[in-house]
Amino acid sequence: MSALLQVSQITAWYGASQALFGVDLEIGEGEVVALLGRNGMGKTTTIRTICRMLAHTEGAISFAGHDLARLPSHKVARLGVGLVPEGRRCFANLTVRENLIAAARPGEWGLSEVDRLFPTLGQRANQMASTLSGGEQQMLAIGRALMTNPKLLILDEATEGLAPVVRHEIWRAIHALKNAGLSILLVDKTLKELLAVANRCVVLEKGTTAWTGEPGGLTAEISDRYLGV
Repeated sequence: MSALLQVSQITAWYGASQALFGVDLEIGEGEVVALLGRNGMGKTTTIRTICRMLAHTEGAISFAGHDLARLPSHKVARLGVGLVPEGRRCFANLTVRENLIAAARPGEWGLSEVDRLFPTLGQRANQMASTLSGGEQQMLAIGRALMTNPKLLILDEATEGLAPVVRHEIWRAIHALKNAGLSILLVDKTLKELLAVANRCVVLEKGTTAWTGEPGGLTAEISDRYLGV
Protein backbone atom coordinates (compact mmCIF):
# COMPACT_ATOMS: atom_id res chain seq x y z
CA MET A 1 0.00 0.00 0.00
CA SER A 2 1.50 3.34 -1.04
CA ALA A 3 1.65 6.13 1.53
CA LEU A 4 -0.76 8.98 0.89
CA LEU A 5 0.27 10.88 4.02
CA GLN A 6 3.62 10.48 5.72
CA VAL A 7 4.50 12.30 8.93
CA SER A 8 8.05 11.77 10.17
CA GLN A 9 9.38 12.86 13.57
CA ILE A 10 7.58 16.21 13.65
CA THR A 11 7.95 18.60 16.55
CA ALA A 12 5.74 21.64 17.16
CA TRP A 13 5.35 24.43 19.66
CA TYR A 14 2.67 26.76 20.98
CA GLY A 15 4.76 29.80 21.72
CA ALA A 16 7.35 28.78 24.33
CA SER A 17 5.60 25.46 25.08
CA GLN A 18 6.56 22.39 23.08
CA ALA A 19 3.53 20.25 22.18
CA LEU A 20 4.92 17.59 19.83
CA PHE A 21 8.22 15.84 20.48
CA GLY A 22 8.47 13.45 17.54
CA VAL A 23 5.28 12.14 15.93
CA ASP A 24 5.37 9.47 13.22
CA LEU A 25 2.20 8.73 11.26
CA GLU A 26 1.45 7.13 7.91
CA ILE A 27 -1.81 6.65 6.02
CA GLY A 28 -2.05 4.57 2.87
CA GLU A 29 -4.46 4.89 -0.03
CA GLY A 30 -7.91 3.75 1.13
CA GLU A 31 -6.73 3.20 4.70
CA VAL A 32 -8.53 4.23 7.89
CA VAL A 33 -6.18 5.16 10.72
CA ALA A 34 -7.30 5.86 14.29
CA LEU A 35 -5.23 8.42 16.18
CA LEU A 36 -5.47 7.56 19.85
CA GLY A 37 -4.27 8.91 23.18
CA ARG A 38 -5.50 10.48 26.37
CA ASN A 39 -6.54 14.14 26.46
CA GLY A 40 -3.62 16.51 25.98
CA MET A 41 -1.31 13.96 24.33
CA GLY A 42 -1.11 15.81 21.00
CA LYS A 43 -3.85 14.41 18.76
CA THR A 44 -5.48 17.71 17.74
CA THR A 45 -2.07 19.39 17.57
CA THR A 46 -0.92 16.70 15.14
CA ILE A 47 -3.99 17.35 12.99
CA ARG A 48 -3.44 21.11 13.11
CA THR A 49 0.16 20.57 12.04
CA ILE A 50 -0.81 18.31 9.13
CA CYS A 51 -3.34 20.90 7.96
CA ARG A 52 -0.74 23.68 8.35
CA MET A 53 -2.69 25.61 10.96
CA LEU A 54 0.39 25.14 13.12
CA ALA A 55 3.95 25.03 11.82
CA HIS A 56 6.28 22.19 12.75
CA THR A 57 9.89 22.95 13.66
CA GLU A 58 11.51 19.59 12.91
CA GLY A 59 10.62 16.52 10.88
CA ALA A 60 8.76 16.21 7.60
CA ILE A 61 5.19 15.99 6.30
CA SER A 62 4.39 14.81 2.79
CA PHE A 63 0.98 14.31 1.19
CA ALA A 64 0.37 12.79 -2.23
CA GLY A 65 4.00 13.42 -3.09
CA HIS A 66 3.96 17.07 -1.96
CA ASP A 67 6.08 18.55 0.84
CA LEU A 68 3.65 20.42 3.10
CA ALA A 69 6.31 22.25 5.12
CA ARG A 70 5.93 25.66 3.50
CA LEU A 71 2.36 25.48 2.26
CA PRO A 72 -0.47 27.56 3.78
CA SER A 73 -3.52 25.69 4.99
CA HIS A 74 -5.74 26.59 2.02
CA LYS A 75 -3.24 25.07 -0.41
CA VAL A 76 -3.11 21.89 1.66
CA ALA A 77 -6.90 21.73 1.39
CA ARG A 78 -6.66 22.13 -2.38
CA LEU A 79 -4.25 19.20 -2.52
CA GLY A 80 -7.03 17.06 -1.08
CA VAL A 81 -7.00 17.21 2.72
CA GLY A 82 -10.54 17.62 4.03
CA LEU A 83 -10.87 18.52 7.72
CA VAL A 84 -13.90 18.14 9.96
CA PRO A 85 -12.66 20.09 12.99
CA GLU A 86 -13.59 19.56 16.59
CA GLY A 87 -16.58 21.75 17.39
CA ARG A 88 -18.16 21.54 13.88
CA ARG A 89 -17.79 25.24 12.95
CA CYS A 90 -20.52 25.48 10.34
CA PHE A 91 -21.34 28.84 8.75
CA ALA A 92 -24.21 29.74 11.07
CA ASN A 93 -25.66 32.50 8.87
CA LEU A 94 -25.85 30.31 5.75
CA THR A 95 -28.36 27.62 4.87
CA VAL A 96 -27.43 23.94 4.76
CA ARG A 97 -27.24 24.05 0.97
CA GLU A 98 -25.14 27.23 1.01
CA ASN A 99 -22.72 25.65 3.50
CA LEU A 100 -22.22 22.72 1.15
CA ILE A 101 -21.90 24.78 -2.02
CA ALA A 102 -19.42 27.17 -0.40
CA ALA A 103 -16.86 24.36 -0.09
CA ALA A 104 -17.60 22.55 -3.36
CA ARG A 105 -14.85 21.46 -5.72
CA PRO A 106 -15.21 19.23 -8.80
CA GLY A 107 -15.31 15.49 -8.21
CA GLU A 108 -17.49 12.54 -7.32
CA TRP A 109 -18.95 14.18 -4.20
CA GLY A 110 -21.76 16.60 -5.00
CA LEU A 111 -25.02 17.63 -3.38
CA SER A 112 -26.90 14.48 -4.35
CA GLU A 113 -24.15 12.21 -3.01
CA VAL A 114 -24.03 14.07 0.32
CA ASP A 115 -27.82 13.93 0.55
CA ARG A 116 -27.70 10.16 0.02
CA LEU A 117 -25.13 9.79 2.79
CA PHE A 118 -27.07 12.08 5.14
CA PRO A 119 -30.74 12.30 4.02
CA THR A 120 -31.45 14.75 6.84
CA LEU A 121 -29.32 17.37 5.08
CA GLY A 122 -31.47 17.13 1.99
CA GLN A 123 -34.57 17.62 4.11
CA ARG A 124 -32.99 20.67 5.78
CA ALA A 125 -31.50 22.14 2.59
CA ASN A 126 -33.03 25.61 3.02
CA GLN A 127 -32.73 25.75 6.80
CA MET A 128 -30.17 28.04 8.44
CA ALA A 129 -27.24 26.12 9.91
CA SER A 130 -27.67 27.95 13.22
CA THR A 131 -31.08 26.28 13.70
CA LEU A 132 -29.80 22.72 13.27
CA SER A 133 -29.31 20.32 16.16
CA GLY A 134 -25.77 19.42 17.19
CA GLY A 135 -25.97 16.13 15.35
CA GLU A 136 -27.28 17.78 12.19
CA GLN A 137 -24.48 20.33 12.34
CA GLN A 138 -21.97 17.50 12.59
CA MET A 139 -23.46 15.84 9.52
CA LEU A 140 -23.24 19.19 7.75
CA ALA A 141 -19.58 19.60 8.73
CA ILE A 142 -18.79 16.17 7.32
CA GLY A 143 -20.82 16.85 4.17
CA ARG A 144 -19.05 20.17 3.68
CA ALA A 145 -15.65 18.46 3.90
CA LEU A 146 -16.76 15.81 1.41
CA MET A 147 -17.87 18.52 -1.02
CA THR A 148 -14.19 19.50 -1.32
CA ASN A 149 -13.68 16.01 -2.80
CA PRO A 150 -10.76 15.15 -0.51
CA LYS A 151 -8.22 12.38 -0.96
CA LEU A 152 -7.92 12.28 2.84
CA LEU A 153 -10.73 13.03 5.28
CA ILE A 154 -9.70 14.00 8.82
CA LEU A 155 -12.36 13.71 11.53
CA ASP A 156 -11.51 15.24 14.91
CA GLU A 157 -13.98 14.04 17.57
CA ALA A 158 -16.84 13.67 15.09
CA THR A 159 -19.20 11.99 17.58
CA GLU A 160 -18.35 13.91 20.76
CA GLY A 161 -21.37 15.11 22.71
CA LEU A 162 -23.93 13.59 20.35
CA ALA A 163 -26.95 11.47 21.21
CA PRO A 164 -26.50 7.69 20.71
CA VAL A 165 -28.82 7.57 17.68
CA VAL A 166 -26.85 10.35 15.99
CA ARG A 167 -23.51 8.75 16.84
CA HIS A 168 -24.78 5.57 15.20
CA GLU A 169 -25.63 7.56 12.06
CA ILE A 170 -22.15 9.14 11.96
CA TRP A 171 -20.43 5.77 12.35
CA ARG A 172 -22.64 4.30 9.64
CA ALA A 173 -21.48 7.07 7.32
CA ILE A 174 -17.81 6.52 8.24
CA HIS A 175 -18.12 2.82 7.39
CA ALA A 176 -19.73 3.76 4.06
CA LEU A 177 -16.87 6.16 3.30
CA LYS A 178 -14.34 3.46 4.13
CA ASN A 179 -16.13 1.01 1.83
CA ALA A 180 -15.99 3.65 -0.90
CA GLY A 181 -12.19 3.66 -0.60
CA LEU A 182 -11.67 7.05 1.03
CA SER A 183 -8.57 7.46 3.20
CA ILE A 184 -9.57 8.62 6.70
CA LEU A 185 -7.77 9.81 9.83
CA LEU A 186 -10.00 9.49 12.90
CA VAL A 187 -9.81 10.91 16.40
CA ASP A 188 -12.60 9.80 18.73
CA LYS A 189 -13.10 8.73 22.33
CA THR A 190 -15.34 5.73 21.55
CA LEU A 191 -12.72 3.02 21.30
CA LYS A 192 -15.10 0.19 20.39
CA GLU A 193 -16.40 1.97 17.30
CA LEU A 194 -12.91 3.18 16.32
CA LEU A 195 -11.43 -0.30 16.42
CA ALA A 196 -14.34 -1.66 14.38
CA VAL A 197 -13.56 0.64 11.43
CA ALA A 198 -9.80 1.27 11.65
CA ASN A 199 -7.20 -0.63 9.62
CA ARG A 200 -4.46 0.64 11.88
CA CYS A 201 -4.02 2.56 15.13
CA VAL A 202 -1.44 5.16 16.15
CA VAL A 203 -1.18 5.95 19.86
CA LEU A 204 0.29 9.23 21.09
CA GLU A 205 1.80 9.72 24.52
CA LYS A 206 3.06 13.15 25.59
CA GLY A 207 3.51 14.36 22.04
CA THR A 208 5.29 11.30 20.66
CA THR A 209 4.19 8.17 18.82
CA ALA A 210 4.16 5.47 21.48
CA TRP A 211 2.59 2.56 19.60
CA THR A 212 1.47 1.70 16.07
CA GLY A 213 -0.29 -1.45 14.94
CA GLU A 214 -3.48 -3.15 13.80
CA PRO A 215 -6.53 -2.96 16.08
CA GLY A 216 -6.15 -6.61 17.04
CA GLY A 217 -2.74 -5.85 18.50
CA LEU A 218 -4.08 -3.20 20.87
CA THR A 219 -4.02 -5.39 23.97
CA ALA A 220 -5.59 -4.58 27.31
CA GLU A 221 -2.12 -3.87 28.67
CA ILE A 222 -1.34 -1.34 25.92
CA SER A 223 -4.79 0.21 26.26
CA ASP A 224 -4.46 0.59 30.04
CA ARG A 225 -0.97 2.04 29.70
CA TYR A 226 -1.73 4.68 27.08
CA LEU A 227 -5.50 5.15 26.99
CA GLY A 228 -6.69 4.50 30.53
CA VAL A 229 -7.77 7.30 32.85
